[in-house]
Amino acid sequence: MIRYNLSCEHGHSFDAWFPGSDAFDEQAAQGQISCPFCGTPHVSKAPMAPNISMVRSRRPAQLENNQDQKTVLNMTRRIRDYIETNAEYVGDRFADEARKIHYQESEPRGVYGEATLKEVRDLHEEGIECHHLPQLPEDQN
Repeated sequence: MIRYNLSCEHGHSFDAWFPGSDAFDEQAAQGQISCPFCGTPHVSKAPMAPNISMVRSRRPAQLENNQDQKTVLNMTRRIRDYIETNAEYVGDRFADEARKIHYQESEPRGVYGEATLKEVRDLHEEGIECHHLPQLPEDQN
């Protein structure tokens, strides 16, 4: 696993973990990475200081990393479970339903579903807030 500091075209800074050094480039090329603050897919690696560790402290740091990763993964699962339990799944009609709710043409409620990158960009340009649900390891099975 490798962690990169990232920033979006709007200046938001955040970090993300990737399985290897090429994974960021592959995911970015496929439009799978977006800013968690504004949703833009225009994300790049930010300058980073090298991570230098002493051999003596490697093992405890790895254990802390694994525990931190498990904690974040469990929190992500809880967020996904909450959304799936409390919001309506609208499938590929997500962009249309989000607009109807935003423009008060439909009852206010939480919805989730699928949208293309263009649909998400259009929603953001209209001032309609939406966020990407993070993928979990079990989503790949």
